[in-house]
Amino acid sequence: MKRTKPWKMGRTMQKQVGIGKQDFAALRESQCFYIDKTDFIRQWWNYRDDVTLITRPRRFGKTLNMSMLNCFFPNKYADRGDLFKGLDIWKDSGYRQIQGTYPVLYLSFASVKADNEYLLENEKLMESEKMAYRHILTEMAEMDDVTACDSLNYLCRYLEHSYGKKVIILLDEYDTPMQEANVYGYWEEMTSFLRNLFNATFKTNKYC
Repeated sequence: MKRTKPWKMGRTMQKQVGIGKQDFAALRESQCFYIDKTDFIRQWWNYRDDVTLITRPRRFGKTLNMSMLNCFFPNKYADRGDLFKGLDIWKDSGYRQIQGTYPVLYLSFASVKADNEYLLENEKLMESEKMAYRHILTEMAEMDDVTACDSLNYLCRYLEHSYGKKVIILLDEYDTPMQEANVYGYWEEMTSFLRNLFNATFKTNKYC
């Protein structure tokens, strides 16, 4: 009988460490090494808080945990229980029943930069793409702050009416706009806007 070399066995059986992976679904699908943090889902869900703020140092895994939540609750992942099989949360039949049953808004402020207009100078963009981007910038500039602040509240209302369930909002990199505002000198304007946005989106939003 042919004997398998040890190094070949190790290569076949060992999982790889996916350094820098922040997408939970991609990490699980690629069979990368994963420290099971799915009990966080149960703890967070049982707290029943209206708003949860998670502050941790950089590279702590906040975005990956957010991505994990975004794979567990949204109805678009209703048929993706395979992502959680073998993990702690999947041992509880009650949580298996709520997986993939909620409308979810997953937002990230990671790309909210003060100097995004540099894209218009990029030669790799086609002229049609630049025109579309200018249109977006124009629409954003013409939108008043009240409409912008209330927009997520309106969207939550529509989703709650459509699906008959409260909306879960996940916001990542919430502090990036503040950092940009501090560097580029529009701190007062940004703090005022975000205060109103967060109030309408989280504090007084009865649809989430």
